[in-house]
Amino acid sequence: MPALPWSEPTTAAVAPTRHYLDHASTSPLRPEARSAMAAWDELGVTADPGRVHTEGRMVRATLEQAREQVAHLVGVRPRQVIFTSGGTEAINAATWGMLAPTPGAPVLVADVEHSAVREASSRHGSPTTISVDQVGRIHPQAVSDALDQAEVDHGSRPVLAHCQWANHEVGTVQPVEEIAALCRAAGVPLHVDAVAAAGHVPVDVGALTDAGVDLVTVSAHKLGGPPGIGALIVRRNLRIDPLLVGGDQERGRRGGMEDVRAAIGFGAAAQALTVEGCLDTERNRARHQTEVLLEAATAVPGVLPFGDTLERVPHIVCLGVDGVEAEPVLLGLDQAGVAVHSGSSCSSESLEPSPILAAMGVDGERSLRLSVGWSTTDADITAFCDAFAVVVAGLRSLRS
Repeated sequence: MPALPWSEPTTAAVAPTRHYLDHASTSPLRPEARSAMAAWDELGVTADPGRVHTEGRMVRATLEQAREQVAHLVGVRPRQVIFTSGGTEAINAATWGMLAPTPGAPVLVADVEHSAVREASSRHGSPTTISVDQVGRIHPQAVSDALDQAEVDHGSRPVLAHCQWANHEVGTVQPVEEIAALCRAAGVPLHVDAVAAAGHVPVDVGALTDAGVDLVTVSAHKLGGPPGIGALIVRRNLRIDPLLVGGDQERGRRGGMEDVRAAIGFGAAAQALTVEGCLDTERNRARHQTEVLLEAATAVPGVLPFGDTLERVPHIVCLGVDGVEAEPVLLGLDQAGVAVHSGSSCSSESLEPSPILAAMGVDGERSLRLSVGWSTTDADITAFCDAFAVVVAGLRSLRS
């Protein structure tokens, strides 16, 4: 067998152990999801769920079961769940759906939002920026100020506001309920990107829609489901224009035949998380693991946490490393068998440093994000703790 592109020459018969601490980018497939998808493959039913023959009805029943499982995880009715190809499509569908009737209308968005939120808002609307504080938090007063500014700049109130549930880079949790109440009072629909939160903390979208949230987006692969599927959750009685047209699938809200196999995996992962005690157990373990990571990392001189270390999702921590850029630290850790992520432009698809960290006023070229998940072990944590100080010290010595 030829060597893989990233393989290092080795005489060992067994590949070196790897330690994956990048669950916030994508998390391994849960065994429950893998088993459910394999069982469906073994069944071998092929049909369009929109057809009325026996095979079509079998597929439809399976698809709706998956929808119910996802709906149960986030506390809504199944009819509110629109399956999409992932969180990115769901975000674009939410943004387009609200802005399509009035293209170019004002929309509120913070620089700490995911690039899908920021770019969709710029493409379809006229964004007014919501400011954030030094930990990346959006404050209700900042939303109120942005609402007033949009009136000044555009002569009308925004047709949409965005507020993430939690930041995907630094983990800071946002005051969603307060912002939802503010937007509801102003008559401005609110979209909440819950991709970084769902499956890691309780996400009761039903309660949020009562509070003033109109649209919520989630993604399967962030919580142990398969890649390539997500969901847009729509408040009851809200009608939005579909982003994808050309079919009546998803009750006319998203054209194109559904990926039933991926939906099965999504549903199985969601169901696993709704087993009594599962989410709490994973949340507590993740919190403990990231606390250990933080303690070990900040014991190294010149290493500081970015974001709110208390009011954060339990599985994400972000670090600033003084005196050395992020890419060599990332590569040094990788050589030690530890996979992490960086907001550095050299370590991502973008040519620019993280706009999230820039909005917070910190140096994105010297940041590392560590994120754990359902499969993270104590050995993974220990591997980082053992390697980090050595890697940073070695790189700093090169500079001196």
